[in-house]
Amino acid sequence: MKKKNFKRIFTILFLLFFVNLTLVNNALAEDLANGTYGFYFGTSTTTPVVSSFVNQVEVLNQEKFSWGASDFSSSHSLKTLGNKFGLEISEGCLTGPGELVVSEIKEFGNLPWSLQKISDIFEFSLTSTSSIDSQFLSVSVYYNQADNYFKQVYYFDEATATWKALPTTDYPAEQKVVASLKQTSARLAVFSKKGVLTVGKASWYKYRGGLFAASPDFPRGSKLRVTNLDNGKSVEVTVNDWGPERDKHPDRVVDLDKEAFTALAPTSAGVINVMVSPLEILPDANGRVLGVKSEAVGSSPKLSARSVVIMNETTGEVIFDKNGIAKAPLASLTKIVAMKVFLDLEPNLEQVVSYKTQDEKYNYLYCKPGESAKVKLKNGEKIKIEDLFYSALVGSANNAVESLVRVSGISRDEFVERMNSQARSWNARDTHFIEPTGLSSSNTSSAYDYAVIMKEALKNDYISKVSITPSYTFKTVSGSKHTIKNTNKLVLDQSVPSLKAEKFAINGSKTGYLVEAGYCLATRVKSGIDNFIIVSMGATTRAKSFNEMADLIKYIGNLI
Repeated sequence: MKKKNFKRIFTILFLLFFVNLTLVNNALAEDLANGTYGFYFGTSTTTPVVSSFVNQVEVLNQEKFSWGASDFSSSHSLKTLGNKFGLEISEGCLTGPGELVVSEIKEFGNLPWSLQKISDIFEFSLTSTSSIDSQFLSVSVYYNQADNYFKQVYYFDEATATWKALPTTDYPAEQKVVASLKQTSARLAVFSKKGVLTVGKASWYKYRGGLFAASPDFPRGSKLRVTNLDNGKSVEVTVNDWGPERDKHPDRVVDLDKEAFTALAPTSAGVINVMVSPLEILPDANGRVLGVKSEAVGSSPKLSARSVVIMNETTGEVIFDKNGIAKAPLASLTKIVAMKVFLDLEPNLEQVVSYKTQDEKYNYLYCKPGESAKVKLKNGEKIKIEDLFYSALVGSANNAVESLVRVSGISRDEFVERMNSQARSWNARDTHFIEPTGLSSSNTSSAYDYAVIMKEALKNDYISKVSITPSYTFKTVSGSKHTIKNTNKLVLDQSVPSLKAEKFAINGSKTGYLVEAGYCLATRVKSGIDNFIIVSMGATTRAKSFNEMADLIKYIGNLI
């Protein structure tokens, strides 16, 4: 009986071994068919482990592969982690044995603030005992849901804690992107730029006759490949016009000049389904590509301003702070307080007063003639108080401020003291004025204090209205005509429909500049159901002051 039992056990073990060997051979045959022969699984785990990068995060899933010296006589395509990540390794990339580790990692805090993540985050590390030629590498990353907007693979630069874009091709039908690599290890994900359509409709127009397109997203001079999704035909075009209007045609990607359209379909088709692949996107005058700084994107806007505060007007809560309590010259931001003190004296805005050149001489205590913003008026010229008020707040005219102080009914010294008392009453304790225009660098405040000041001063609806007036035209009693334009470019641009600038719900504004102060800008903007006060002090250029303010306005959505 014992011998019979032994034979039965031996027979069962032999059969199990044979079945296992058959399965291995089948798997090997499959590897040969897929071109992945030579790769061997080391580990596959869903147990949380720590990644090998300096900035360590939790690993959710990981797979490892190894190969021998002779395994790369041809190119290989590898899909891993549930077919969510792929690596294309071309012939010539590897010449010796090595290892590939691919991980799906837990989301971490340093995500690009102006982009939307639409894939999981992956890490990969490719190592070899021989050299690796990374020019033969590309990755495929599959995104989690259909997305018709402009997409790129970004990798995380640990040294700068920012995300940097890789050259990327989108395949929306497969919900994947393919990106070229120059590194053998990276932490990366797919991000979408909402509002910039690349999949949708296209119509045609007859204009210059050529391979041209009109786009509301890509700037003039950019080059695009437009593909008809119904027949696969493609044409390369240059953007030379703006349009179509997204509020009227929300699914229209571009419109094509007739010649370009007929390369894809007959004009009788009217509207076709297309995909746009950018070949060259020209940066704007500020070095941005589609509103994103070309060098990198961090978890918050990159700011040149020395101090910034964003405050919820209703609650007083500070939701963003960069050196918010640092005291510095506030330049013409001073004028908001001066105008509030003036209105508190209950002037008759329709009253006509005489201009005096003496008013300008106060300005020249702090600057040379010609350096001060002013409204050009003659000595004795008759002008309404309201026109002086608009000149002071819309155009930041320094002589107009001094004229208002002179006709206010109190002395200049008392007027300035009231400005200081007003600031103290609002609990802006780090704010001090020695004159009413902002020309003196001894007028100082902090971004936090000035946010408090804006919060209180803009309760006056007249100040709010005047501060966001794009331009103001008036005539003196003698008939001299003057047009004053707002010094805030964001306010001014939005008043020009043909410019198609970004639209922000700005309802309060003031600019300021001194050499000692840098470029200062205070803005109140509606976001959601609340108003927010944004104060930026000490930006390095005028353009950066406006661009950074636009970024901060958009960033509010990330903070609330």
